[in-house]
Amino acid sequence: MKRSVRRSVSRLVLAVLLLTVSVLSLSTASSAGIAIGIGISVRIGPPALPVYAQPICPGPGYLWTPGYWAWSDVNGYYWVPGTWVVAPVGMLWTPGYWGFTGGFYAWHPGYWGPHVGFYGGINYGFGYGGVGFAGGEWRGGAFFYNRAVMNVNVINVRNVYTRTVIVNNTHVAFNGPGGIEARATPQEEAYAREPHTVALAAQTEHEHAASQNRQLFASENHGRPAIAATARPGEFSGRNVTRANAAGEPYRAPKMSPQEARAQSADNRGGNEAARNGGNDRAMARSENHGAGNREQMASRDNPKPNVKPSKQEKAEQKRNAREERR
Repeated sequence: MKRSVRRSVSRLVLAVLLLTVSVLSLSTASSAGIAIGIGISVRIGPPALPVYAQPICPGPGYLWTPGYWAWSDVNGYYWVPGTWVVAPVGMLWTPGYWGFTGGFYAWHPGYWGPHVGFYGGINYGFGYGGVGFAGGEWRGGAFFYNRAVMNVNVINVRNVYTRTVIVNNTHVAFNGPGGIEARATPQEEAYAREPHTVALAAQTEHEHAASQNRQLFASENHGRPAIAATARPGEFSGRNVTRANAAGEPYRAPKMSPQEARAQSADNRGGNEAARNGGNDRAMARSENHGAGNREQMASRDNPKPNVKPSKQEKAEQKRNAREERR
């Protein structure tokens, strides 16, 4: 009997542990999805992509993730420096991009997958010319770099080849009217339906670090960030950091604040913004409900119900008023 009870308890403990692991795994995946800006949309477009040189590849297995303009509701656009990251074996990075539609600039997050999908036709450089990726390819479990567009030291990296790539000098940072008017090909649409992996933890941490650095705010650097690219995520100082040579186009300061530029309707709020401001939204709802209660109380005072007998205090008040009027 005791052995049977012990077995039942052991099975219950194991089930609880498995459930806990599953919940933590789902939570981690959800957090990763939130961190890359899912659903962000704003009323002003990003600055042009700056012109900069690529830092040398740190070693085998690193893949280049190009720099991009991200958004902060407090400070507006800020530059996330291009960087090398250790890639999942066999996976390629499809960069995120801004797309203009319906009066808003919406962010489409990047992802890892077996092929490079549609990224708005944006010319991010270094093999990302707007369509596909020409910077290298996987051969078995090793990545081979195209030295025509990748800054690779053959002493550190032996798997290289050279293939000419046509360089596009456009620096527009968004897709849509007034920007790059490109559409996904049937092949790119098929790639979008393949299994994907969201940005790595190193990438999300890199983006967060960039959001805290004033040198990277567009309002400060005017489209020419001092930290345009770096050899490793989060490494914002030292000899492996490159400055922007120039802004992609003359910088034009926005005519509205980040708060005014942010989409206010529920349909245009980003999932990450809703999660971050959930407490504020609930507090506002409580405040509005409290205000509504006060308005109802005021209305009842201003418009008393008929056929309600006055209280003794009200009768005394009426008598005092009558005496003052007679005087």
